[in-house]
Formats: sequence, C-alpha cells, structure tokens
Amino acid sequence: MNNHNSTVPAVTRLIEAFHRLPGVGPKTAQRYTYHLIKMPEEIAKEFSEAVLGIKEKITFCNLCSNISQEEICLLCSNNNRDNSKICVVEEPLDIIPIERTRAYNGLYQVLHGVISPMNGIGPENLKIDKLLERIKSQNIEEIIIATNPKLEGEATAMYIQNLVGPLKIKITRLARGLPSGSDIEYADDSTLEHALNSRSEI
Repeated sequence: MNNHNSTVPAVTRLIEAFHRLPGVGPKTAQRYTYHLIKMPEEIAKEFSEAVLGIKEKITFCNLCSNISQEEICLLCSNNNRDNSKICVVEEPLDIIPIERTRAYNGLYQVLHGVISPMNGIGPENLKIDKLLERIKSQNIEEIIIATNPKLEGEATAMYIQNLVGPLKIKITRLARGLPSGSDIEYADDSTLEHALNSRSEI
C-alpha cells in the first residue's frame, strides 16, 4: 500500500502500520491515522503506552499458553476451576466467548494455530506437546476439542484425537451447532453454550 494522499513520512508509516493489522484495509488505516492526528496529545500518549505495554508486560502462560501477565495465567491459577477437563482451542481469543457462556469451568490449552500444510504449519509448530505433557502429569479425565469447524480445524482435531486416543482419556468435540467454516470467536453465546453442553465423544 503505497498510494497515500500525504507525503509526510510519519503519516505514511503509521498508515502502513495500521494496514498490517488483520481486517484493516487501506481506507480504514487512513481513518485510524487521521483520527490519531486529531486526538489530544495526552490521549494519544496513553494509546501509545498501552500498545507498548502489551509487548512489555504480556507473556504466555507456562501451562496453557494463554496470554498472561504472570507465568501462570488467572484461569490456571484459579482453584475453583475443574482441573480434570482441558478444552483445546486454536487461539487465546477463542477462550473469551467460551467463558462468556458460563457453561464451562475447566482448563484450556491454546494451540496458537492449526495444522495447515499449505501455510507450512505442522503439529510441531503448535502447542500440542504442552497438551500431552499436561495429560501425563495431571489427572485429566476429558479433552474437549474446540477447534473451528473448518478444514484445518477438523484436521487438527483428528490429529489430536489420534494422538490422545491411546492414552484412554475421554475425548469430546463441540456439537455441530456451529456453522461449518465459522470461527468460535464470533459465535453467539446461546449457540456456543449449546455446542458445549451437547458435545459428543469421539
């Protein structure tokens, strides 16, 4: 994206930075940039500090690989959670809608992606090894696979099923209430709650 109405390097740089964000097209990137230009300096400074703070303070949980400000995230360190269940999700953002349903009180494992040979992503690039470590070291009774109902998500679910199956642990999959090709991140609460409560063993 090189065609900007402005020749000011700082403006061009910020537009291009916004354009790198997922779902942000050229026009939206320009709107964000000019909104920041008109923003009071104090608020703009707060915005920039918040962005820097994310990179400086946010890490990944040593157990579930969710985003965290500590070595162990708030979910894993909560003694009120059911530590006999692990829900496997693709990304940290997938946890938010599941938690919002209040239909699940177990733990999570974030894979940080899905198996996608077309994109050069294999099982070794995901946090599947972390899942296996936890199964072997903790008293896990059920693995709930909550990858998105897309081709890559289904392939990843099948891979995990084949890997965990011999360990004689109950493996379930979210019910088919979620439309094929959709993202859990965008599912409405009632649909996701039904998918959780109606999950079936695989």
